[in-house]
Amino acid sequence: MKDDQMLLDSLLQEEEDLQFSQFTHNTAVLIGMKIVEKALKDNSPMVISIQKNGQQLFYSKLDGATMDNDLWIKRKNKVVEHFNHSSYYMNVLFKTTQTTIESYFLDRKDFGVEPGAFPIIVKDVGIIGTITVSGVPGEGEDHKIITAVLKEMLQ
Repeated sequence: MKDDQMLLDSLLQEEEDLQFSQFTHNTAVLIGMKIVEKALKDNSPMVISIQKNGQQLFYSKLDGATMDNDLWIKRKNKVVEHFNHSSYYMNVLFKTTQTTIESYFLDRKDFGVEPGAFPIIVKDVGIIGTITVSGVPGEGEDHKIITAVLKEMLQ
């Protein structure tokens, strides 16, 4: 339980630290391409999606990714849009509180409470979109590839 709380605190701190002063279409392309570079280097089959205010700014599907990954992208995005936190944060929070998406009267088929969707947060504005990855095996690895790229760019 203490480890879970430390992870939750760490995930919240990432959301605080990884904020943009501005976020343009070009920013989305730069982030997306960096994620693609990492994925190609690791030979990871994944889908990468970056959306701002409901508009698709970047999308890439690498070899081995499937239509299921596209569905996971949509479902993970809905978690960020509804709860205003990364889908990984909500995943850990639900596990530690023994809560489910149904506890919020939401449907599991529409909301994917799994790591891999990170909010695009602009300082003094708030959440304006999502950076989402699906297809990287391992607990939290989808999330980690996003935050690694953001740390490179923002810190």
